[in-house]
Amino acid sequence: QVQLVESGGGLVQPGGSLRLSCAASGRTSYAMGWFRQAPGKEREFVAAISGDGGFTYYLDDVKGRFTISRDNAQNTEYLQMDSLKPEDTAVYYCAAGWRGRSWYRSDSYEYWGQGTQVTVSS
Repeated sequence: QVQLVESGGGLVQPGGSLRLSCAASGRTSYAMGWFRQAPGKEREFVAAISGDGGFTYYLDDVKGRFTISRDNAQNTEYLQMDSLKPEDTAVYYCAAGWRGRSWYRSDSYEYWGQGTQVTVSS
């Protein structure tokens, strides 16, 4: 069993930046991802990264603004979010324990963090 703990969320003005972190209690050798859920909406894929960090995959709306990365020595995943927009407001979740399906599917991951709130507002 792997536990995931996110941190780094908060309130930021449009155009600002935040860096989310996800610390895993154990080794997560395979792909990891970030998802988000806005009020009244379904959880949606944001970004994913391969086990060695060599491949990344993004939601079209965040390409060029968000950067996913990982530090396997620290069992930690990151999401650098720049040029934030009000529509990025959501609870952000990290995911691990990839089951070998498509990276953008939420049912591809076994472990989830508790979520961290990101609010983009002036």
